[in-house]
Amino acid sequence: MSLEPGAVRRFDLSGVNAYLVDDDETLTLVDAGTPRDGDRIRGLLNRAGLGVGDIERVLVTHYDVDHVGTLGSLGLGSDVPIYVAEPDAAYLQGEVVPLLTNLKGVIQRVTAPFVEVPDNEVRLVADGDSVGGFDVYRTPGHTPGHVCYHHDGHEAAFLGDLVRESGGGLGQLPRFMSYDRDQNAESIREFAARVPPFEAACVGHGRPLPRDGYGALRHLADRLS
Repeated sequence: MSLEPGAVRRFDLSGVNAYLVDDDETLTLVDAGTPRDGDRIRGLLNRAGLGVGDIERVLVTHYDVDHVGTLGSLGLGSDVPIYVAEPDAAYLQGEVVPLLTNLKGVIQRVTAPFVEVPDNEVRLVADGDSVGGFDVYRTPGHTPGHVCYHHDGHEAAFLGDLVRESGGGLGQLPRFMSYDRDQNAESIREFAARVPPFEAACVGHGRPLPRDGYGALRHLADRLS
């Protein structure tokens, strides 16, 4: 379950990954699985000698049912902030409904009733922001408000659905799974050009790459050029 014992832990959930990160003793959950993953997250925390009450912040890469599904039901403390970019933040809070201009938006609209709106404070992040040791990179395309987080101290990048693991490398998700696959490709190229080198590529789908994740990202970006 661990990429680095005591530092970054992968939670292998229902076809999707979440990550638990020790950020200078601030326990941070990156993404939160599907609505049915609550018990599994609690069990994985228990195996690490922790509980939901130990989580002190949540970072969301994007709004999708498999990345925000437990936020309203996991039992997070009322003082635990959730960080997410617009317009995905508005989707999460139920203030705006996803667009119906493509299949991805239709899927988000259909699955929205299964996502319980969290009571926690939602804090907006934007490109160039920092949250503790995490730096924020806006990477739209998969969703309009998709972001990635880079943590220099752990030499890790939390990539959400910007990319997926494929055959031990990195690739794009299928076209129907993105609002704009061309914009997603541009985000991959720009992120690869801007982010500092890192080891661990912490993907939302597939197995994380614990070594030379940056090299795999650059390889994909070069293929998309």
